[in-house]
Amino acid sequence: MSNDFLLGGDLPVGRIGFGAMRLSANGFSGPSRDPGTGRAVLRRAVELGADHIDTASFYVSDDRSVRANDLIREALHPYPDGLVIATKVGPARTPDGGVSQTHDPAGLRQSVEENLETLGVDRLDLVYLRIGLMEPPHGESVATRFEALAAMREEGLIRHLGLSNIDSGHLAEARTIAPVASVQNHFHAGKRDDARLLAACEEAGIAFVPFFPLGGGISDLSGDRMSKVAERHGASVPQIALAWLLASSPVTLAIPGTGSLAHLDENMAARSIALTPEDLSDLA
Repeated sequence: MSNDFLLGGDLPVGRIGFGAMRLSANGFSGPSRDPGTGRAVLRRAVELGADHIDTASFYVSDDRSVRANDLIREALHPYPDGLVIATKVGPARTPDGGVSQTHDPAGLRQSVEENLETLGVDRLDLVYLRIGLMEPPHGESVATRFEALAAMREEGLIRHLGLSNIDSGHLAEARTIAPVASVQNHFHAGKRDDARLLAACEEAGIAFVPFFPLGGGISDLSGDRMSKVAERHGASVPQIALAWLLASSPVTLAIPGTGSLAHLDENMAARSIALTPEDLSDLA
């Protein structure tokens, strides 16, 4: 199993990267976390070989005092060669702490420009159009929104395009407009609903980058079978969950997020775990 993947056909990345959501708050929303710790986690992630960071301009604490993009820029800019930063547009934080969905092209452009400014770059490596919050909105067209992002790609503001919270119909529709480099859906060892979508991505050479690869605090991945495999490898259950994700397809990438240095070290160490056929049978 290779530990690397060519994202979009031209961006080599390790298959375990880093998700920035928990840098600003301990989840999508919540009280602000210590920005100094966040910057230390980012620097350590890069030291450990994470060359793919997933973020969004709406990753911000409830009081708006800590923003993931700001921490990334403060900790890592000027960015090292080979570091790929992916972001998402579509959702936007409302003044009351909720989330709204942006559908109009002008709103998407504003989000892209905000990411360019806060990350301190002239071009974004990868921008996902996120069309749902937690589950795909089946039957909803992505054409107008994806066309807007494709136009910004032609302008040179975006290198590659991705889709998040989608179904197979959304993927097919988007691919008639512009190349899709990556798909990001809710998928992990305990939630495998999107196996068909993963297979479609594998066939097309599109990266499949699940959010909440360790359950996101929503799903408990521990169980007899997972614990049995973890014990066999002298590893933790989260490490086995990440190893399973990478073993599930050559196009899967993992972006576990954390605000903890110890947890970061544990996640990155999962790269060295090679699951056996017996392990995969136990986890099937």
